[in-house]
Amino acid sequence: MKAKGVSHIAVCVADLEKSLEFYRDLLGMTVRMHTTQEMARRPGAESAEMYERPRTARTVANLWIDEPGSTQPFLVLTSHPGDLVGGVPIKLDQKGISHISFEVENVQACAQELIAKGVSLAGNMEDFTDASGNIRTIFVYDPDGILVQFDEGPPAN
Repeated sequence: MKAKGVSHIAVCVADLEKSLEFYRDLLGMTVRMHTTQEMARRPGAESAEMYERPRTARTVANLWIDEPGSTQPFLVLTSHPGDLVGGVPIKLDQKGISHISFEVENVQACAQELIAKGVSLAGNMEDFTDASGNIRTIFVYDPDGILVQFDEGPPAN
């Protein structure tokens, strides 16, 4: 077997509307599906291997980056209305999916725009400045405290 690509990345969030304000409104992603699903109809919904506890419903939003020719995976945000979502976001040196990264044209301009809109950096600008004074990557927190990276594309080496 050989994987053909990454299909999607799914993130469970505490407040879907706050997360949509971040990913849709701040980052410009497009919502192509937004629905509430009854869990009884979901494969594996009763599996203790996949869910911390039984859930009756979940709300799902699929978000895409609408760039011509983009084959990037889409982002799935899920929440469980009326239920508390447990867990704590992890750091970069802990086991699990540690962050989501987005490529941008100009990281410094991106940082300035996000800060102006009230988004908190995961550190300060000096933490992201290299020895030459360049900023090529930054990390911020989404509404759930999940690390989100912005960079100018893959490294040259």
